[in-house]
Amino acid sequence: MPYGELMDYCAAVVQSGFAILPDVFSERCIDQVLRQLAELSPRRSRAGIRHGLKLAPIADFAQQQPLMDIARATLGREAFPFRATLFDKSQTANWLVVWHQDTALPLRTRHELPGWGPWSVKGGIEYAHAPALVLSQVLALRVSLDDSTSQNGPLRVLPGTHMLGTLGDDAIHELSSRISPIECTVARGGVVAMRPLIVHASSKSQATMPRRVLHIEYAASELIASPLQLAVA
Repeated sequence: MPYGELMDYCAAVVQSGFAILPDVFSERCIDQVLRQLAELSPRRSRAGIRHGLKLAPIADFAQQQPLMDIARATLGREAFPFRATLFDKSQTANWLVVWHQDTALPLRTRHELPGWGPWSVKGGIEYAHAPALVLSQVLALRVSLDDSTSQNGPLRVLPGTHMLGTLGDDAIHELSSRISPIECTVARGGVVAMRPLIVHASSKSQATMPRRVLHIEYAASELIASPLQLAVA
């Protein structure tokens, strides 16, 4: 990706909380990772595959140069992937996601610190909701493994809301009633970059075609807030 184009996308993430990057990966590259995952037949939930970085094909894909270039340009040269989820929305596994922010992070050990919590354990990994300053060190890159269209339940975002800090349910509802949402539609092989605090949602799919998205999160540093270290999930 040309440097100037990359900087334009990073500027959009800073200003709006998201950016849509078309044509990042070829059909061949997407087919390869899907074939590798099919050969593994990993355990799946109704929504897809969680803790995806435990799987070699996803861990390798998260290190692909286009993704690392975007992450490092946004977060700094020490940026690294720490969590991945494969969302697989279809007619047989269809769901609605209400307006929300992503605030929980996987951590190696539990330490009670001001601004962190509540805590929980998922798949044997400690999770805690993090403060806004820490979440500003995180970037999610959503790779479209299928065309994402207005008919198959695409990501929707409320631009600029990533700058408002962590929000309660009432504040999120109020924002959703007065800010016009943007649908993040992108063709197969494209990427949506987003900050975790941008208010976002998705509706149920109305199409027969699937909508598979590999959602990979990157952080500026493993030591996210001393003494808390991110776990790989």
